[in-house]
Amino acid sequence: MTTDLYKKYDLKQVVNASGKMTILGVSKTPDEIVALQKFGGQHFFEMADLVEKTGHYIADLLHTEDAVIVSSASAGIAQSVAGLIGQGSDYHLYHPFTDKIKKREIVIPKGHNVDYGTAVEVMIELGGGKLREAGYANMCSKEHVEMMLTDETAALLYIKSHHAVQKSMLTVADMVEVSKKHGIPLIVDAAAEEDLFTYAKQGADLVIYSGAKAIDGPTSGLVVGKKDAISWVRMQSKGIGRAMKIGKENIIGLTGAIERYLNTPGETGENMQERLHPFIEALNQIDGLEAKIVQDAAGRDIYRASVKVSKPSAKEVIASLKTKSPAIYTREYQANNGIIEFDIRAVNADEMKLIENRLKEIMESGK
Repeated sequence: MTTDLYKKYDLKQVVNASGKMTILGVSKTPDEIVALQKFGGQHFFEMADLVEKTGHYIADLLHTEDAVIVSSASAGIAQSVAGLIGQGSDYHLYHPFTDKIKKREIVIPKGHNVDYGTAVEVMIELGGGKLREAGYANMCSKEHVEMMLTDETAALLYIKSHHAVQKSMLTVADMVEVSKKHGIPLIVDAAAEEDLFTYAKQGADLVIYSGAKAIDGPTSGLVVGKKDAISWVRMQSKGIGRAMKIGKENIIGLTGAIERYLNTPGETGENMQERLHPFIEALNQIDGLEAKIVQDAAGRDIYRASVKVSKPSAKEVIASLKTKSPAIYTREYQANNGIIEFDIRAVNADEMKLIENRLKEIMESGK
C-alpha cells in the first residue's frame, strides 16, 4: 500500500538521515498511536471537553499545573504570545491586534531569533507581539535582557534549540531569574527537547513542545505550565487559534504518545554510538571523506556522523544524495564548512549501507 502511494503520486521515497525535521514529516508514528488516531477519527466528542480533560491528564503526567494540545509548536508560540498579551480578555480575543492594548513587547535574546523553517519573529507577530531583541548575535546575559524591559513588556521568550546560538548565552534558569525578579511571564520554546519536566519545574510560565519530534506523536504541539497562563492559551481556540485548530484524532494520538514516551525508553546516545562505529569506519575507507562521531550541538543525548568532504563540495554531495529514489536527506547546517552530518535515529542498517554505497558512488564519479 505504501509503495503504491509513492507510485500513485509520483513521489520519491526518502531515507531520513537529517533527524526529526518538519520538511520530511518529522517522525515515524508508532502503530499503537496510529490506532489511537483511528479511534479518535471514528468517534465524536465534545471538543472543549476533550481539549480540557486531555490537558489535565497530561498535566498530571508531567507534574505541571495544566496543559493544552495545539496544532504545532509554532502555533504554541503564537497562541502563547497572544494569551499572555490578552490575559483572558474577551475583547482581546476578538480584537487581537487592537491599539487599545499597548503591552505587547516580547523580549528575546538576539541569537534566538532564528529561522527554523520560518522566523521566530513571524510567530511572535502572528500572536500580536512586538519583537524586542536583547544582547547580540554572539552573546546575551541577564543584564542584556533587563536592559530591554519596559512598561510595555508582555513576556520573555527563550528558544531552547540547536538552531539558536549556543555561545555565551544565558540559560533557561537565568531567564527564569529575570522573569521572577521583574514579574514578567516567561515562555520557553523547547520544541525538539527530550526533557518534558525541567523547564516548567524551573519556573517557566509556559513551555512548548512539538508532539511529533522527541515524543514521536502525530503532527501537534503541546503547551504546559501555569494554570492561568494555560487557560489564556486555551482561549485562543476562539481567537487566532481557530486558524490553527487541531483535530480530535491528533489530540487523542498525542495524549497517548506522551504516555508512551514516558513509559517506553527510546534509543540511548550510547546505542547510537554503537550503531555509528561501523558506519564511520566504512566511510573513512572512501577517498575524500573524513568521518567522526559528534554529539548534538545543543547538548542532547543524540550522536551523529560528521563527515568532512574534500571534492566535490559538501553542497554538491548533498544535492547528489537527493537526486535518486530513495532520496537521502542529511543535516546541511555545516555544508558551507565542508561538513555533512548524518542523524541515524530513523535510519536502519540497510539504509546505512545504502548511504555508504551512494557516497562511494558520488565520490568516485565526482558528481
